[in-house]
Amino acid sequence: MPLGHALHHGIHPCGSARPASWHGRVLTGTGLALLPWLGYLAGTLPPAEAAAWVALDALEAAALITAGSRLLRADPRHRLPSAAAAVLLLADACLDLATAAPGPDLATAAAMALCAELPLAALCATLAARRRSR
Repeated sequence: MPLGHALHHGIHPCGSARPASWHGRVLTGTGLALLPWLGYLAGTLPPAEAAAWVALDALEAAALITAGSRLLRADPRHRLPSAAAAVLLLADACLDLATAAPGPDLATAAAMALCAELPLAALCATLAARRRSR
């Protein structure tokens, strides 16, 4: 594949996708993965608790899908939903840790915070804060 054609399709000479495209796929995929989780939460938690967690995770999913799809289109308006996703993910991690019972629940909440929510929040915050490339 000629270099110009490869670059037009988002393929760098080293074979990796453009970072914005990779970030867009990660955010969109994560947001879409949250959708079945919403059904699980709604079906397993007590109604009042389910309403709060489903609402929070639905907002996260919406922000991630919006930011990710805008990144995939190279739309500079990805910054606001990226910032919203970062704040929501940070709040989710804090609330999970604060409400988890000691023992396995707390260990699960800590693992989710350290391995998923906080790294994703950091990525979203970075995407929200970076200057537009020229």
